[in-house]
Amino acid sequence: MNNKMPWNGYAQNQVMPVNNMPMSNMPMSSMPMSSMPMSGMVPMSNMGMVQGAMTPPPVTNGMPITPGGTVLPAVPTEESYVENILRMNLGKVATLYMTYENNSEWNAKIFKGVLEAAGRDHIIISDPVTGKRYLLLMLNLDYITFDEPINYTLPFGSMPTR
Repeated sequence: MNNKMPWNGYAQNQVMPVNNMPMSNMPMSSMPMSSMPMSGMVPMSNMGMVQGAMTPPPVTNGMPITPGGTVLPAVPTEESYVENILRMNLGKVATLYMTYENNSEWNAKIFKGVLEAAGRDHIIISDPVTGKRYLLLMLNLDYITFDEPINYTLPFGSMPTR
């Protein structure tokens, strides 16, 4: 099987037609829009090498690009999620109320412990008496209570609540 990419024969600074057909052999009126000069051309100098084969240039994901090709920096957005609020309160004792559907042993369970970590889908707490650690899924979380004030800073520089 031939593993060569169709554009391997082009020189480093040549412009490669997208449809791999020489531009001189195709009348401009019969070219598909994707093959038109400028919009359908990929400068060979912007391509990278992967295991000896040319690869297309990297594409930014979700980043705005000007017509000149400059990538504009994205404005960071701060969002209020349970995981972020829990991260602001690591080290505090929390009581987590969890429910487990279709469980014949127990449908609801309460966990109390020191918040050690929080991720998008999990919370890790430890029991200060036994030292036992629990990895709990956010999927089962109903609500959380604290016996002390919690740290919470609203997004975009609003006044913090303590």
